[in-house]
Amino acid sequence: MKLLTILFATFILALLGTKLFQGEWNFLFSGNLGMAAFIIFTGFAHFKFQKGMVMMIPDFIPAKMFWVYLTGIIEIAAGIGLMIPSIREITATLLIVFYILVFVANINSSKKRVNLFKGDYTGPGMNYLYKERIPMQIILIVWTWYFGIYLQ
Repeated sequence: MKLLTILFATFILALLGTKLFQGEWNFLFSGNLGMAAFIIFTGFAHFKFQKGMVMMIPDFIPAKMFWVYLTGIIEIAAGIGLMIPSIREITATLLIVFYILVFVANINSSKKRVNLFKGDYTGPGMNYLYKERIPMQIILIVWTWYFGIYLQ
């Protein structure tokens, strides 16, 4: 859940900034900026922690490093897309689908006890999935839907 700090802190700072500089609370901008910062940050993590990311991918999927880099690029592009009003809704829709698809890797990594940062098998296991990852996935999906689709 530490990653959610990026989402919430960026949202709050942007919200305060829009009130201070524009005279009103801009929830649409602030919510999308929060998710953009979050998803761009996690996208860059694909290049820093690629060994752990590769370990998360189910065994039946070939070319694991390719998928790690590709999903990192997709996340960075999605963050940018959320900030472009003309493509925000389609970006948000695709990002929600992406969150659902990558959840398979999160289940796999929890079963295998992958420690993403160390790139070994000393991770927290299924506890992490139930106590942190599932709630975080729900927050990310709802947040993306609300600010990227609903408030449009």
